[in-house]
Amino acid sequence: MNPCRILISGCSGRLGSVIAKIAADSREITVACGVDRVGTAAFPILDSFSKVDVECDVIIDVSHHTVAPELMEFAVSKNIPVVVCTTGHTEEEEAAIRNAAEKIPVLKSRNMSLGINVMMELVRRAAAALGDGYDIEVVEAHHSKKLDAPSGTALMLADAAKEVREDAEYVYDRTPYRRERDKREIGIHSVRGGTIVGEHSVIFAGLDEVITLSHSAGSRDLFASGAIKAALFVKNANAGFYTMSDVVRALV
Repeated sequence: MNPCRILISGCSGRLGSVIAKIAADSREITVACGVDRVGTAAFPILDSFSKVDVECDVIIDVSHHTVAPELMEFAVSKNIPVVVCTTGHTEEEEAAIRNAAEKIPVLKSRNMSLGINVMMELVRRAAAALGDGYDIEVVEAHHSKKLDAPSGTALMLADAAKEVREDAEYVYDRTPYRRERDKREIGIHSVRGGTIVGEHSVIFAGLDEVITLSHSAGSRDLFASGAIKAALFVKNANAGFYTMSDVVRALV
């Protein structure tokens, strides 16, 4: 079987470089080219999608959210599926992604880790099984250089619980209040320090027992591996919008 040929948008960045490194040792996937403003690699790097002249099966985007409209226009014109790993999209950029998904397969996730997405499914099941007799708290920890808080992954996990607890309200800071915890609350807490790659825990605290689901990232390699699994998934998918949850379900 011929390997899946990928185009890496943002190939010179940290995650793009890791994806290229994993692809170099893989029989399932190969890098056809990259698109970035700078960089050198064993494959061609172009500074514009308009200059891409090689055949590609899937685009993996690890660049910047502002690239979305140009990227989606190119992907639709060439009928190439896309895996979107970037975050922070504006409403206009998100609309470009959703519109493209009407014509080609598009997979988008704020966290490409397979483990995190399995954890999301476990959070949904736990929230449904345990009911509102258990308080839910989400705790995340990242390195000191991370700009946003809470992390997008923490919000994904909270959203998974909220799919079951539809009346839930997110609480990020309790210091302004002097009151008991409301049963509808989902507390979301952030820790920043050192070189922590990423740690996430969802706590279900009930009467006389506590259940904790947790995930710890050892390196960014796991996000690259997840992006590659996503690329293999969308290569043969029908037009539509997908998430990593779809990849998890396909593997079960």
